[in-house]
Amino acid sequence: MKTPMQRGTVQFVSQRTARLSHLDTIRLAIEGGCRWVQLRMKDEPQDEITETALAVRRLCDISGAVFIIDDHVEIAKEVGADGVHLGNNDMPIVQAREILGDSFIIGGTANDLATIKRHYDDGADYVGLGPFRFTTTKKNLSKILGIEGVRSIADGMAHEGFHIPTVVIGGLNADDIAPIMQSNMDGIAVSGIVANATDPALEMKKLINEIQKWKN
Repeated sequence: MKTPMQRGTVQFVSQRTARLSHLDTIRLAIEGGCRWVQLRMKDEPQDEITETALAVRRLCDISGAVFIIDDHVEIAKEVGADGVHLGNNDMPIVQAREILGDSFIIGGTANDLATIKRHYDDGADYVGLGPFRFTTTKKNLSKILGIEGVRSIADGMAHEGFHIPTVVIGGLNADDIAPIMQSNMDGIAVSGIVANATDPALEMKKLINEIQKWKN
């Protein structure tokens, strides 16, 4: 049975740094209290992704964290991940659902209201909306939304009468949490702010403590 994304979610998206592997960053995020993690290994060999995914699966089993894999639908199915996150150039959500079935979480990337509505209609479980501001984590960035863009999209969903759990991503820091949550978004997704911190687990803990104020 899949876990629905709740308001107040912090999703951590893995990255490799000069001193940490993808697995290390996920382990430290979990130590800091994160319970939604995404393994994002875009350009690594399939066998390396699978090996890392199996290790992340074990970490998530121990901690009770939700485990999402970016892009690689077949690997997600093979290792028993909880779901996948699909970018605009990845497999279509409808096709992924046919492969994975209803028990898997499927998230999609969006940069505007029309894409969010398409993901909603296609049966996605959540949306990653961004980028909020410039970030070096992702290549070929879409237009920067900022808080005004996020508010406009949230207002658009309300006006059109639909809701899908949505986390905002892209160069975020703790000061962004209040305005994002006030905009009626459901949470945030972070990567570099945690992975590149002197103490990643402590940085994650700070973000979670801040977002807890906005859960209800």
